[in-house]
Amino acid sequence: QVQLVESGGGLVHPGGSLTLSCAVSGLTLDIYTMGWYRQAPGNQRELVLTIDNVGIRYYGDPAKGRFTIDRDNAENTVILQMSNLKPEDTAVYICYLRNSGEIWGSWWGQGTQVTVSS
Repeated sequence: QVQLVESGGGLVHPGGSLTLSCAVSGLTLDIYTMGWYRQAPGNQRELVLTIDNVGIRYYGDPAKGRFTIDRDNAENTVILQMSNLKPEDTAVYICYLRNSGEIWGSWWGQGTQVTVSS
């Protein structure tokens, strides 16, 4: 069973930084895209930032100039580093994986709350 386990959400002041991690278990990453979306109350789910198996990054508007993403292949983990956070970044951040190879499919994590408030 494929599982995405997220960690690192919480409360941060405006201008602060936060790191989110997403670890995948139950499959070996092959040809994949993995990263983060977010959803705020009343809003549609939107792309934050993803990375694929060759290291290409796909930036959503919220991430440009402020967020970075990296892979830890040994740990099957992606790490999202967010800086200069704003109140409008408040949302549930949801890990996403699309994989092809021995196991094909796409999966979502449960989500982790990020709140930016003074």
